[in-house]
Amino acid sequence: MTITALTPTNRVPKVTLDFWLIKLMAVTMGETAADYFSVKVGLGLTGVSLVMTAILAAALVFQFAQKRYVPWSYWLAVVLISIVGTLVTDNLVDNFGVMLQTTTIIFSVALATTFILWFLKERTLSIHLVFTNSRETFYWLAIFFTFALGTACGDLVAEQFHLGYLSAGILFGLIIASLTLGYFFLGLNAILAFWLVYIFTRPLGASFGDLLSQPHEYGGFGLGTILTSTIFLSVIVAIVVYMTITLKIKKRIMSS
Repeated sequence: MTITALTPTNRVPKVTLDFWLIKLMAVTMGETAADYFSVKVGLGLTGVSLVMTAILAAALVFQFAQKRYVPWSYWLAVVLISIVGTLVTDNLVDNFGVMLQTTTIIFSVALATTFILWFLKERTLSIHLVFTNSRETFYWLAIFFTFALGTACGDLVAEQFHLGYLSAGILFGLIIASLTLGYFFLGLNAILAFWLVYIFTRPLGASFGDLLSQPHEYGGFGLGTILTSTIFLSVIVAIVVYMTITLKIKKRIMSS
């Protein structure tokens, strides 16, 4: 099979097991890294938010310039969006006193509005057809709101509903499992299933990230944000290297 110049090149990865694994690692690291920079480093929520937003903006400029899927560039953007999405929600709650219930509603509406505008302009929400700047813009905007919404929803369930990190993680894991069964066996729409699972992997990862990093007195394992972030970053790097190698092999096979 020969790939011609006329073949549209999708700019985001296929949805595979390693996609979900690295996504879960990214959101977990996003939670612990945001806590580390704002608390341990001493930048504060406002300071670290400004710094990480600037870094994210630069990463997205580079990502858009690729015009194709490049594993390390794409996943760098995902990790940074995970961190910034967490920080935005934390700023609203901690600095501006917005209730978690309110932030959950705000980001739910923002995400729904993004999908509506995306569909009205492009007539599709498929992640398999992201090959223009317009579609990629909607894609990353939706990704951002899923992280912010997932943070708000996860904190609401784990903290204000007093379920704790472990119970909240199990709850979100069961929700994801039910959506997976719905997709494979009950005919749940593929696009709807993808975005719902994408949303709920954020609080799932955050719950287990907090479980590992938080002190024992807060219900965690006490590993700390540095060790927890390092562990998940190492896994992310390993998977991205694997993705890069396998992608190159597939391209060689397809072009031969």
